[in-house]
Amino acid sequence: MRHEEVEEDLRPLIFDFFFWFSRFESALKENNWLQSKTVGATALADWKGFVETYAGDYVPSDAAGRLVVANPQKQIVGDAGLAFTDVTFTDSASQLDRVTLLLKTVRNNLFHRGKHGSAYSDRPTGRPDRGWDRQPSRK
Repeated sequence: MRHEEVEEDLRPLIFDFFFWFSRFESALKENNWLQSKTVGATALADWKGFVETYAGDYVPSDAAGRLVVANPQKQIVGDAGLAFTDVTFTDSASQLDRVTLLLKTVRNNLFHRGKHGSAYSDRPTGRPDRGWDRQPSRK
């Protein structure tokens, strides 16, 4: 997605999404929801612990329900490069688990150039894929 190609009416929505997602993730860390509490460890939000603690109390909003129905795809490594696939859940996944995973998927799709490998792809270089600007494959 290129900034100039984003529809004008979507820009404030995208900004609001990033703003509130970032604030919430920051609040998790500030309130000691950390994957590791070891001194010197990278401060990563403990989404899993948060979900496990609050899943039983969570009541999805209408917007959360629409997000689950929309089921945004996640980026994966495919046979011929990057591809997209549906997000899947175990039968026992809570509603809060589903919503947080899908929110993180949307964030990743927007922030990390989103739809590379799909019909909505664009090249980070802004040039057609000529092969020379790819990173060598690591096996």
